[in-house]
Amino acid sequence: MTKQTILGRVTQLAKANVNALLDQAEDPQKMLDQLIRDYTNNIAEAEEAVATTIGNLRMLEQDHREDRDAAAEWGGKALAASRKADELRAAGSAGEADRFDRLAKVALGRQLQCEKEAQAAEPVIASQTEVVDRLRSGLDRMKTKLADLRSRRDQLVARAKTAQAQNRMMDAAATIDVLDPSSELSRFEEKVRREEARAFGRQELAASSLDGQFEELEGLGDAAEVDARFAALKSTT
Repeated sequence: MTKQTILGRVTQLAKANVNALLDQAEDPQKMLDQLIRDYTNNIAEAEEAVATTIGNLRMLEQDHREDRDAAAEWGGKALAASRKADELRAAGSAGEADRFDRLAKVALGRQLQCEKEAQAAEPVIASQTEVVDRLRSGLDRMKTKLADLRSRRDQLVARAKTAQAQNRMMDAAATIDVLDPSSELSRFEEKVRREEARAFGRQELAASSLDGQFEELEGLGDAAEVDARFAALKSTT
């Protein structure tokens, strides 16, 4: 994966309009769960790629430091060789002096080469540093957005559970309204009243039958009295 591809992907994910996605989702909770999974995976992949980019940058920086250190070291060797040549020439050893001068020139050539390599690496390092900074910034935004997604997901789940509990309560209340116990009590009371009325009716009927029997007995007594008085009347004639 190239640096441009990594940077473009991180930037695109960091700029994703989560609110628009949620507005279009039929099930926001499932949408958030999927976004969290995707974001987590993408962040892990991006972190790995960014880590590689940072590692490459650190290698370039290390090579740059080594080139500069080497340039300084070759400069020191050139100076030492040149001074030694001057000492030898002053002492009358021209041949040896020339040899050290040649060594000084070789050292200066190596110094120049190291300086050029260090200079050539500087714009690359600057560019890589800018890329790493942008990648880190994009990753930070992605992580912030992931934290926001998780928070909103938790809030949404809590709201959904509250709504479900409220709906269950309303369903229970509606069931209670449909099966109103007071109406059952009213029907039972009416049944009891009918039973009581029936008992009263039977009692009244029984009382009427008893009164008739007593009246019949009273009638028999009157007939006997009449027969007795008739017999007495006959005996006097």
